[in-house]
Amino acid sequence: MSGPPSVGVVVPTCGDRPELLREAVAGVLAQEYAGELSVVVVADAPPPRGGQRCASPAAVAARVAGALAGPRVRVVANALSPGLPGARNTGIAACDTDLVAFCDDDDLWLPGKITAQVRALREGGEFASCGIEVEHGRRLVPRLAGASRVTAADLVRSRMVMVHSSTFVFERGLLWVDESAPGGQNEDWDLALRAAKRRPLVHVDQPLVRVRWAGSHYAARWADRIAGLEWMLARHPELAVDPRGAARVYGQLAFAHAALGRRRAAARWAARTFAARLGEPRAPIALAVAAGLVSAPTVLSALHHRG
Repeated sequence: MSGPPSVGVVVPTCGDRPELLREAVAGVLAQEYAGELSVVVVADAPPPRGGQRCASPAAVAARVAGALAGPRVRVVANALSPGLPGARNTGIAACDTDLVAFCDDDDLWLPGKITAQVRALREGGEFASCGIEVEHGRRLVPRLAGASRVTAADLVRSRMVMVHSSTFVFERGLLWVDESAPGGQNEDWDLALRAAKRRPLVHVDQPLVRVRWAGSHYAARWADRIAGLEWMLARHPELAVDPRGAARVYGQLAFAHAALGRRRAAARWAARTFAARLGEPRAPIALAVAAGLVSAPTVLSALHHRG
C-alpha cells in the first residue's frame, strides 16, 4: 500500500447523550490525517428501563441522523444482535476502508491520534491501541502502558485499562466482536486478547483518547459484570493460571456479588482471590462492601476520581 490507508471509525450510540456524541464525532473529523477518514455511527435501541418500551434502532438512527449530517458521516441502524457487540459489527460491516477504528459515543479522540497509530501499524502490526486520559469531573488522569507492545500475557495479567475500545485501530476483516458477550461486557477485552494472541498489539504510549468514565452504561450493571467475567474465564482459561490475573478477576467477582448483597458468594470469591494472590486489594474491599462498611457506589466514585 503506497498511500495512507483509509480509516472507517465506528461510533455506536443509543442516542441518549447527543452532546457527547457530537463531540465524539467532531473529535474524529478534526484529526489531521493524510488519508481518507470517515465515520459510521451505529444507532442501537437503548436498554429497557422501568418496563418502558424503547425506541427501535431505526427510530434512533433517524433521530441521530438529523443532528449529524455531513459528507463524511453515515448513520445506520444496528442490524445484528441488540447491544454494543452487534452495533460494532454492524459498523465494521458498513465500512469499506482499509482499517477500522472504534470510538465510544462518550469519548473524545485527541489531536494526532489516528496518524500516530497508523504510523505504528505500518511499522509492523495488525492491531493498535494507545494511552488514554481518564476524565472524571474536572480531573484528568493519564493512563499509560509504559511499553510500545502489548502481549497476550500482558492482557492476561492485567486488563490494562489503557487498551480501551476507543483506542482500537485494526485491519478490516482481521477480527469481529464476539456477540455472545453477556450484556456486552468485556467484548473489548476479549477482542484485544484475541488480537494479541495472533500478534502483539502495537501501542502508542501517549494519552490520545479522553475516556469519560462518569457516563458509562456498564459500570454498575453488576449481574452483567458477573456474567461477563465468567464468560471470559470460560473463553480464556489462561486467565485462571496467572496468579495476578486470576486474583484480579476473582476480586472483581467478589466485589460484584457484594454490590448485589450476595454476601456468601462475595466471601467465596474473596477466599479464591486470597488463595490466588494474598496482596490483591479487591478482596478486602469486596468484604467491606459485603459487610455494609462502605457502599459499592462510594468505592466506584473514589476509584473513578483517581482515574
